[in-house]
Amino acid sequence: MTFSTQLRIPGPTPLPERVARAMNRPLIDHRGPEFAAILAEVTAGAKRVFKTRNDVLLLTSSGTGGLESAVANLVSPGDEVVVALCGNFGERFAALASAYGADVVRLELEWGQPVEADDLRVVLERHPKAKVVLLTHNETSTGVTNPLRELARVARNADRIVVVDGVSSISSIDIDTDGWGLDVAVSGSQKGWMAPPGFALVSVSDRAWAQQAKARSPRFYFDWKEAKTWAEKGMTPFTPAIPVAFALQEGLRMLEEEGLANVYERHARLARATQAGLEALGFQLFAREGYRSNTVTSAVPPPGLDVNALRKLVDTKYGVVIAGGQGKMTGKMIRVGHLGAIAGGDVVQVIWALEQALEELDVAPADGRGVTAVTAAIQGVPAAAR
Repeated sequence: MTFSTQLRIPGPTPLPERVARAMNRPLIDHRGPEFAAILAEVTAGAKRVFKTRNDVLLLTSSGTGGLESAVANLVSPGDEVVVALCGNFGERFAALASAYGADVVRLELEWGQPVEADDLRVVLERHPKAKVVLLTHNETSTGVTNPLRELARVARNADRIVVVDGVSSISSIDIDTDGWGLDVAVSGSQKGWMAPPGFALVSVSDRAWAQQAKARSPRFYFDWKEAKTWAEKGMTPFTPAIPVAFALQEGLRMLEEEGLANVYERHARLARATQAGLEALGFQLFAREGYRSNTVTSAVPPPGLDVNALRKLVDTKYGVVIAGGQGKMTGKMIRVGHLGAIAGGDVVQVIWALEQALEELDVAPADGRGVTAVTAAIQGVPAAAR
């Protein structure tokens, strides 16, 4: 039996046919009026998704490049910087700050647990000189969505610059950049935007611009001032990823055609379905209840199951590509991405493939319990009634 590939990792995500077709357009002059119009449309659409009137800069890079731009533009060597982390991508944010010479203050939570606002408040009281706070909204390595609104409120009340890694959340999980007082928020084109890797989207508040003017870290490619100056002329400072711009334009149109509220509801519904299916198959959900991500589900396998063997089998035989653990959870969990272009049938296929693989690996029989749980969750049947 032959299956088309189901790419169900937490990014990059599958490209809808419309997006793939848009990318196949002939290249254009990145200094001409056609690209200027695309840049203007994408920027305006991104502002609506971010819910911001602040500047939004498009940088040709991965999401990590957008995060590095925040550090490069806001932090000077020797500055105290508070980093709240509860997984591998929080660790990366801390490493970025260290690379630029920051004195990193780590607020570290056990993986699978969210960062608590009260803990952040205590750390900020102890470190009054730390002007910048780095937060991760959706910790992709553990499947935890942190309480961003509450964390940002604590940081803003302490008069700190709030910088958010929203790479795997923005466009899939509701965010209110201006309403929550986020000074900088970063996303990546390869996530819920339904485009390939290649662009980081970075919102910058007036407070962040004021901090940028004082920061003394070296910067060139990621200089926000240059990016803004060129954007005002309808261009980017350096050659952009033009096909990705085509894709991002089309992805944004698809998001707004569906309606952002519907997009967020779909992600929440399919997250619940994925969680229900995995639990029915004997997996233990890793992230704390109440903070489980709507874009990726992390789960610890039943005892004795070889994660690498499972991932290889569902890929080679059933065409389903899922992610493994990262960092200290390597080989100890699976992560199923459910963001971007995904529907209920996709979740059914993933859980069905996992159920078949568990039987082939002599772990558990394939009796349909996973698919039944997914279907019930999609239909809104309460867990107690399944």
